[in-house]
Amino acid sequence: MAETPNANSAYPPSYYAASRNIVRQTKKLEGAVTADICVVGGGYSGLSTALHLAEHGFKVVVVEAAEVGWGASGRNGGQVVNGLNASLATIGKRYGTETAGFVGGMVQEGAGIIYDWVARYGIECDLKRGNIYAAYTEQHMRELEAKKALWQRHGMDDHELLDRDAIRNHIGSDVYAGGMIDHSGGHMHPLNLVLGEAAAFEGLGGVIYEHSPVTRVEQNADNAIVHTATGKVTAKTAVVCGNAYLGNVVPELTARVMPVSTQMMATAPLGKERAEALLPTGMCVEDVRYILDYFRISADYRLIFGGGVVYGGTDPADVVAKLQPNLEKVFPQLKGERIDFAWSGNFALSFSRVPQMGRLGNRVYFAHGYSGHGVTGSHLFGRILSEAIRGDMTRFDTFAALPWIPFPGGRMFRAQYSTLGSWWYALKDRLGL
Repeated sequence: MAETPNANSAYPPSYYAASRNIVRQTKKLEGAVTADICVVGGGYSGLSTALHLAEHGFKVVVVEAAEVGWGASGRNGGQVVNGLNASLATIGKRYGTETAGFVGGMVQEGAGIIYDWVARYGIECDLKRGNIYAAYTEQHMRELEAKKALWQRHGMDDHELLDRDAIRNHIGSDVYAGGMIDHSGGHMHPLNLVLGEAAAFEGLGGVIYEHSPVTRVEQNADNAIVHTATGKVTAKTAVVCGNAYLGNVVPELTARVMPVSTQMMATAPLGKERAEALLPTGMCVEDVRYILDYFRISADYRLIFGGGVVYGGTDPADVVAKLQPNLEKVFPQLKGERIDFAWSGNFALSFSRVPQMGRLGNRVYFAHGYSGHGVTGSHLFGRILSEAIRGDMTRFDTFAALPWIPFPGGRMFRAQYSTLGSWWYALKDRLGL
């Protein structure tokens, strides 16, 4: 069954929830409240929007169904990966070179926002720099070479190609043909990041109501009204950032994205020496297959390993059974290692793999559909939403103008269609094509 956040939702039993460094004193929305802006959703998108606006003096209220970071923002791989799911090459072919240039000029901006806020607000989230794209085949290496050249044409020169021998200096595994380092990427404890951003927002006068599921969002000529079972927020503007966990709260958005489950697990602490033998330079890793694995070492020397997808947002019966063969393929030296935590979480997939941003009527904005690249994309889109609300529509209008593509088969059959597509790409992965 897919999860649905509600007023009683506790954090899932993840490593991140067990090791979070802030335990919030939550409050529920009761009665009528007014604000300049009401943000629906207490994850990265919502808090990026809220914190950017609070930095400019707006009175902002965030309404969250469960607790801050309960969804994908507090469960993800913790990897600061630049770019969108759709490559710059794909964006150029689909939308033209001008749009590709526009996107290429900002794909590192989301990471920059994270690094800036961690430093400015003293957010303790175990931030480290550097991530590696790992290649299994020579075809994968050619793709990375092309990516490096393309990104360089857009002004990004932070990438370093690695041959088979060089990647062994970074990953204690023999399975990879090579890879590429993005020195501008990184990794961190994702739940501690979002909790730190919430604290920064509240430090600027922002208000967060948790355990307050939104039931509907309305608007009239003057205001947007966000309703919960026990209260409402009346604001000049509402911003909907529910992503994969929005459900049917805003019916116009329900069919635009599909929840997709990904799985993660964390080993028992391995100790400094064993952990550094796996990842000697401490960078995080994701491979470049369509259905990929991703992993990193935590601050207490666990291997955090993720991968797999389930379209429609349902959870597999046994996360460890699903992931352990992949972990042991990469690191056979960990065969039989104890797994202390295993969990799932949903991200919002758009059919085009390009995030969507737009406006419903005159007073309700939205952003969603990061398609597995939400850590950086959500922080960037929060800034762009805040720019639009403050009157600068330039970047918002460019993204809002990109057409969204409905899932073939409609809402009822979109998961089945996507599963068929994933089987095809999985076959290509296995064949090394």
